[in-house]
Amino acid sequence: MSNPVGWFEIYVQDMPRAKAFYQAVLGANFMKLESPEIEMWGFQIDHSSYGASGALVKMPGVASGANSILVYFHCADCAIEADKAVKAGGTLQKAKMAIGQYGHIALVKDTEGNMIGLHSMQ
Repeated sequence: MSNPVGWFEIYVQDMPRAKAFYQAVLGANFMKLESPEIEMWGFQIDHSSYGASGALVKMPGVASGANSILVYFHCADCAIEADKAVKAGGTLQKAKMAIGQYGHIALVKDTEGNMIGLHSMQ
């Protein structure tokens, strides 16, 4: 049995602003994913590594924010990336907190109003 998540999409209204946010917070590199009707920029994909990849997506009629699915990004120390998120124009929703043996999390909203999770073991 494999991990349950195979792909994720983060819907945005302003693609350059959204890409700049994730580049500033996570050091993310993006590649253009060709699609006839929607604009998609994929997070760097390494098929030999653990975890799922996904994309920033701009689709007519689909608003950003107000979604009920939370994507967590792996970090060395989630407090550092949470600080980077605020400096990049996002907002802190929940500062770094312990989740027992599973490490730590922080919650931030990106520049498009989407809440994302940051996870680290320290």
